[in-house]
Amino acid sequence: MMKSVLAITVGLTLVAAACGGDDDDSADTTTAPETTAPVETTAPATTTPGETTVPATTLPSTEGFDLTIWTDETRAKVIEPIANSCPAMQGAKVAVQQIAYGDLDDAILQTAPRGTGPDIFVYAHDSLGNFVESGIVAPYDLKSFADEYQDVAVSAFSYKGQTYGLPYAVENIALFRNTDLVPTAPATFEDLEKVALDLKAQGKVEIPLAIQQAPTADPYHNYPMYSGGGGYVFGTNPDGSLNPEDVGLDSEGGLAAAELWEKWTKEGLVSGSVSQDIMKEYFTSGKTPFVITGPWNLNDFEKAGVKFAVEPVPNIDGNPTRPFVGVQGFMISAFSENKDLAKTFLDECINNKEANLAFFEEQPRPPARKDAYDEVKSDPFIQGFGAAAIQGEAQPNIKEMGAVWEAWTKAYQTIFNGGDGTQAFKDAAAEIDAKIASGS
Repeated sequence: MMKSVLAITVGLTLVAAACGGDDDDSADTTTAPETTAPVETTAPATTTPGETTVPATTLPSTEGFDLTIWTDETRAKVIEPIANSCPAMQGAKVAVQQIAYGDLDDAILQTAPRGTGPDIFVYAHDSLGNFVESGIVAPYDLKSFADEYQDVAVSAFSYKGQTYGLPYAVENIALFRNTDLVPTAPATFEDLEKVALDLKAQGKVEIPLAIQQAPTADPYHNYPMYSGGGGYVFGTNPDGSLNPEDVGLDSEGGLAAAELWEKWTKEGLVSGSVSQDIMKEYFTSGKTPFVITGPWNLNDFEKAGVKFAVEPVPNIDGNPTRPFVGVQGFMISAFSENKDLAKTFLDECINNKEANLAFFEEQPRPPARKDAYDEVKSDPFIQGFGAAAIQGEAQPNIKEMGAVWEAWTKAYQTIFNGGDGTQAFKDAAAEIDAKIASGS
């Protein structure tokens, strides 16, 4: 018989967090996206591999186990019973050790090169490039059964032609529409713009389109409208990989999107003063007809009794709006001494419909596996997020993305403060280019 799984709860405190204050999803199913995108306050902090940011004494010991898995409390609730019941793990001593989600990135970078980290860890795909370039994560052959998974999930865990993880869930933002205020979905973004501004002019709402920005600005939540306006973050190479030498903020499409954001700000469609709390309050009280947010707010909206639909942000001038898609998955440490057992665990215990559905039940995010998604897609909210994800794109997983957020945020701040959007995006692109060239 397999020995019981050991769960160790570890409280970690870092000097800087990767995201804003709402990205810890251990408490419930309503939290913000688990990516290195700035959610409310700051751009992501980076950590040099081997740099000590967490006292080693606060990290769980991995000694004495055949297989160690690091994850947060929410996912541990799913992984522990899977490990206990999976026939492939019979006789193995498995430890599922809990670390706060926001601390995992730094903890992995710190411990793996020393051989004191886990065999497997669960994290978002957007740190993959940093993990690969740092030699932290081992390849995992996802391509051999890629047709069983959503395309965006496979893309997210691919880096320079190789795959490095097993995805289990995707998440993205979409448009929430108050169906009492707007019974029919706008066919185009231009229709949405007119409806929203008309409702404001009639005194029926206070904010035409609420997108969280304050206290800084939020490129992550702005991305559907930026991409629909013609913008992109990085260009692509002939093999489909991202090209960090082609930063899209000052491209023709990027500057066209900047002009649109300037227009939307001046006409009052959007505002830089809308925080996440204001967005939630105004939507649940009927003071805004539209918000752009993610599944982490579903529970609060439903509890408030507001009637709403979830759907993709409408096309802008015929161009699709593409939200960033974040993908959660399992990665194997390159420093693990038990890679074969780790691969067996992923192959035999996690790579199946039942496991994907178990994660969905604990934390409703669209499953990465197609067969699991088919089981839950009848839910209208899952349909809405799924439809948005289909036209979305995986958030860039290359390490150069860390050079983007701060400058991009400042560009949006300039627009919200009444400045020249075109020049702000040109300045941001130059700053990003310089950071990437310097390796900072």
